[in-house]
Amino acid sequence: MRREWMTIIEHQEIARQTYRLVLKGEMVGDVSEPGQFVHIQVSKEYYLRRPVSISNIDMENKTMTLLYKVMGKGTDAMTEKKVAEKVDVLGPGGQGFPIDKINTKKALLVGGGIGVPPLYYLAKQLEKKGVQVTSILGFQSAEQAFLTDEFEALGDVYVTTNDGTLGHQGLVTDLFPYVKGSFDTYFTCGPTVMLKAVTSELTGVPGYISMEERMGCGIGACFACVVPSNDEKGYRRICCDGPVFDAKEVVLS
Repeated sequence: MRREWMTIIEHQEIARQTYRLVLKGEMVGDVSEPGQFVHIQVSKEYYLRRPVSISNIDMENKTMTLLYKVMGKGTDAMTEKKVAEKVDVLGPGGQGFPIDKINTKKALLVGGGIGVPPLYYLAKQLEKKGVQVTSILGFQSAEQAFLTDEFEALGDVYVTTNDGTLGHQGLVTDLFPYVKGSFDTYFTCGPTVMLKAVTSELTGVPGYISMEERMGCGIGACFACVVPSNDEKGYRRICCDGPVFDAKEVVLS
């Protein structure tokens, strides 16, 4: 993990209260797995850094694409950052999806809201390895949806919204009958309640979950992002042991 002042080369709203931030810098070369994140210092006014998942990487141009949702004063202040400004970034952090250790030929990706972005870089890497990718993307509404076209370029995509303004009206798990038999491994990222529903529905299928959690230090020292585990240790730190875990490794409450 390194600290770097990265340059903003693109920053725009792509959906309601959701922004794409593209940064350029040497840190890009340190990203080893899809699913990792960076910790951004918004300003001196905000003591804690904001963790943001990495949505895409361009190694040739040394750019990193981040998608974030305005969730409070810190992320709202981040929307004021301008192109050509430099931002204080710590990363890349955490353990991503271990795709080089997974034997899969057909993958199901299930994302909810701001849990969708890290799955895009995962989908690209899986497709590059010759894996057949099917994606289910869940949003609150059509105006909050993003990356649907990008996922469609990589495989079959099913979209669901809470209010029915785009795709199916309902939950991501409602669409599981449509993809039954089309995957041997699943990968999911989103709110804990969604992760719990997905893992319950797909019991017996190998799977990996990426957890969203507020973080303090981002390096495992403060124990602010602990989740119970199914072993004698009894816990995992999402910021450094995760955010990606084998679905059987942690206890979702």
